[in-house]
Amino acid sequence: MIRAGRAEEGANLISPKNRFKLGGQGKESAMRLSRNSAFLTLVCLGLVLIACAAAGTAQFQAASSSDNWEEFLLTAEIVASRPIGEGVTKPWRLTLQKGDVKHDAAWKNVDETVENRGEWALDSWKSEIAAYRLDKLIGLNLVPPCVEREFAPPPSTRKRKGALSYWTESRMNYLKMQEEKIEFPPERAVDADRMKALVRLWDCLLANADRTQQNILLTADWRTILIDHSRAFQPDAVYAKQLIFGTNGMQKLEDGRPFLIRFVPRAVYDRILALDAKKIRDAVGDYLSDKQIKGIVARVALIRKEIEAMVAQDGESKVFY
Repeated sequence: MIRAGRAEEGANLISPKNRFKLGGQGKESAMRLSRNSAFLTLVCLGLVLIACAAAGTAQFQAASSSDNWEEFLLTAEIVASRPIGEGVTKPWRLTLQKGDVKHDAAWKNVDETVENRGEWALDSWKSEIAAYRLDKLIGLNLVPPCVEREFAPPPSTRKRKGALSYWTESRMNYLKMQEEKIEFPPERAVDADRMKALVRLWDCLLANADRTQQNILLTADWRTILIDHSRAFQPDAVYAKQLIFGTNGMQKLEDGRPFLIRFVPRAVYDRILALDAKKIRDAVGDYLSDKQIKGIVARVALIRKEIEAMVAQDGESKVFY
């Protein structure tokens, strides 16, 4: 396992005590951008990767094109497969093809309780799908399209249910930036700080205590993509009473200071506050239990309390953008 170096509150997204797991898309996050002409055709047909710097959110895809990719993931033929390798969830990289369109996807079917930094945690492929659907519901656009699909990992011929996620083409991840001392371009510095805070807000909502710097990907134009949510939506009662980040958050810096959320996009915040059990259930279906959904609703109230305290201390103009 690789351990991060010392973190400053404004510089890093996660606790320096957080251990980084290998594998998954983060393992190959520096892969070359696709030159496949069919992929470019799909881009022209509607897969628009929008960089919303002014809004402070880096969108993965337009809402209309995400539905196109969902359909592709569900129906395209699996023409090749190989294990990703070192991921603790033993994911597979599948190559899909439908007509002239060819693209890769990550498949995992883990569904168990595992030890995670001295505690027991739920690790489930269902959480991957729920995270994508909740991302769509609040308009975050940071999580790649993800669907349920059966696959028989060789040499087995028995098909198993799992989560199939669009394979993200990326330039690097946060761990590579830290190890190679790569800085964001000056013109993206403000957006980068806002994005780090936004990811903290997202992980608070999801009760995702397993965020690593390897599963925060960056595209060639510095957009942020979030992968690996199988350990989100932890059902333990503590996650309904305390946020992961924030003034009283679980995660702390080495000197004991809290990881603050700091900035919030007003539009996303308002959509989070509008969440209730019915809206969440309608979005995620049966991929989350009633207890997990109640946990989300409880965390919405905790997020409101955290942000209201930030506004009372610093003023709306310092908190919202």
